[in-house]
Amino acid sequence: MNAQHENLSIYNSLSKQKETFKPITEGAVGMYVCGPTVYSNVHLGNCRTFLSFDLVFRYLKHLGYKVRYVRNITDAGHLENDGESGDDPILKKARIEQLEPMEVVQKYTVDFHSTMEKFNALPPSIEPTATGHIFEQIHIVEKILSEGYAYEKNGSVYFDVMKFNDDYAYGKLSGRQLDDMITNTRELAAQSEKKNPQDFALWKKAEPQHIMRWPSPWSDGFPGWHLECTAMSTKYLGIQFDIHGGGMDLKFPHHECEIAQAEATNKKSPVNVWMHANMLTLNGKKMSKSTGNYILPNELFTGENEVIGKPFSPTMVKFFMYQAHYRSILDFSKEALEASEKGFNRLMDAYRNAANLPTAKDSSFDVTGWRQSCYDAMNDDFNSPILIAQLFEGAKYINAVKDGNATLTETDKDQLQTTMHDFLFDVLGLLDTASEANDGAEKLTGAIQLLIALREQARANRDWGTSDRIRDELQEVGIQLKDGKEGTTFTLN
Repeated sequence: MNAQHENLSIYNSLSKQKETFKPITEGAVGMYVCGPTVYSNVHLGNCRTFLSFDLVFRYLKHLGYKVRYVRNITDAGHLENDGESGDDPILKKARIEQLEPMEVVQKYTVDFHSTMEKFNALPPSIEPTATGHIFEQIHIVEKILSEGYAYEKNGSVYFDVMKFNDDYAYGKLSGRQLDDMITNTRELAAQSEKKNPQDFALWKKAEPQHIMRWPSPWSDGFPGWHLECTAMSTKYLGIQFDIHGGGMDLKFPHHECEIAQAEATNKKSPVNVWMHANMLTLNGKKMSKSTGNYILPNELFTGENEVIGKPFSPTMVKFFMYQAHYRSILDFSKEALEASEKGFNRLMDAYRNAANLPTAKDSSFDVTGWRQSCYDAMNDDFNSPILIAQLFEGAKYINAVKDGNATLTETDKDQLQTTMHDFLFDVLGLLDTASEANDGAEKLTGAIQLLIALREQARANRDWGTSDRIRDELQEVGIQLKDGKEGTTFTLN
């Protein structure tokens, strides 16, 4: 274990304060993060949440913890209106696209994985699906019923929030008071089966047109949205585990309901530390499909959009996201992305220069103290913007040594280079895109030089047809050959 693990503190949404992190099992961490509902392309707000927890996952591993990271796929049970009423979005998309529901699930699960791979996010240890854990969810419903905290009505089963609140405390995560919720709740038609509007579905009887259904003791139906995460987190991490994460929008009702279900089932609080990533805005306004103030990750990567209008690489977008703390709101704009891109390139240039720095007998920079400041930033609730600021300090010093305005011993040079590498690539999970681009450019140049040599041979053999074909087909793909006294050169159009 890295000795730094003793200094890690995390903001706990449940206690509303930072707490020194102490895992349940020494040297091991269990972490569950609510994954996507796979009925559409993953959007940037979702990406920010998953990248925030990729950072957490990477840093915990860097500290030497054995981490079991579970992130689910919601492929059933998540209705509109916070998962309580309305259409199933997967079935709705299946009707629109004339597909089987599981074709929709597969299509958008593949899109999600592809996008996360482009961001260089590590895959979770386990990625369970809601449909793969129907048995476990039915078992939990039976247990909650037996404990007296749920009731069946017309084939559906609902959690009795009032009864639960008498014995425990409903609203402890969100800070909401049940009396206030009752006062401010408007009766909806879909709530007519419930004893109280705050009650939520554990199992829903399927309407005749509802394709995705499973047999249960109460009806052919499907599990409630909140239930799946309780079932999958406890199955793979135990009835009590270390960290549960998700977007800020899931704090209520989703995570609040998870706590209630787990306490009603096991009489224990299920999670030690609750973490929530904040939302994204675009040009100062909430992202929304209906208003057009919206952009998908691939549209940002290609530049094929009307909002930003310029391509940015996935690793640069990730770097931009990490320049804000995961608990703060982050605004996307072309100007902010361009400024971040310049900083990213400066940082990578400095890292590449570090390997070739001259060394001296003495250092004019406290490398050990600077390295500790990098750990201090991450140990303070994964404070990536402060970490990046410290990496820029390291880059500044690298440039000073390069220009002859500072000195560095061989030992300090190695420590500086190692620290930059560890935090840029292992912890932040960035990619050196400039190096990749240079590597690609070198390969392209080699291929063109080969074609030029083949053309020269064809001309020497008076094979004008082959010579002209090489020249013309290169021209079609934007590569122009120029014949001169000193041979043939090329330019990229």
